[in-house]
Amino acid sequence: MSKPIQAKDAKPKEEGAKKPLGNINTNVMIVANTVVTIIILAIFMIIMYSLFDTMITNKISAFHSADEQIEETEQVEDERGILLDLGDFILNLADITPRRYLKVNVAMELSKTPEEIELLNTPQKASGGHGAAPANPMETIAAEMEQYKPAVRDAIISVMSNKTSDELSSATGKELAKEEIKEMVNTVFNGQREVLRVSFGQFIIQ
Repeated sequence: MSKPIQAKDAKPKEEGAKKPLGNINTNVMIVANTVVTIIILAIFMIIMYSLFDTMITNKISAFHSADEQIEETEQVEDERGILLDLGDFILNLADITPRRYLKVNVAMELSKTPEEIELLNTPQKASGGHGAAPANPMETIAAEMEQYKPAVRDAIISVMSNKTSDELSSATGKELAKEEIKEMVNTVFNGQREVLRVSFGQFIIQ
């Protein structure tokens, strides 16, 4: 009579033993999902940080580039020289038979002195209505350059009148004449300024 009672009590014990396994599987899935979610969020944050850092770096580089461009522009403006137009020259060339003549227009660009650069970079105050208005810095410099024109023109005549028509007919001959003019005119300024470029306008040999 005791055997059937023992068989009935065995089934609840087996069902009760299976329940913890289901709970463990559920907990493992929750933990796994949490870990995967954390990993995905970490990867997302790393990607966003990289993109943000790249964007900031690009903006900083753009600002630096803009500043460098401004500095280069200011430097180029400072390096621009003073244009001195020496007008037309009509002179005899070194040819003897037949006699040849040259008509040429000459202009040159001269470097600025440190004092002139400072003067040009100094903001000009507006006239207050009393007294004469302040002179334009470039007009002051141009007026000062007039005193050098006779000596500069004489240097150009000395160089060009010693050239033959054959020498001045080629591009190489013209460039050589420009270099010689630069050297002679530099002695006129005695190191105070430098000839940056010599330009020939109208150039006619007859």
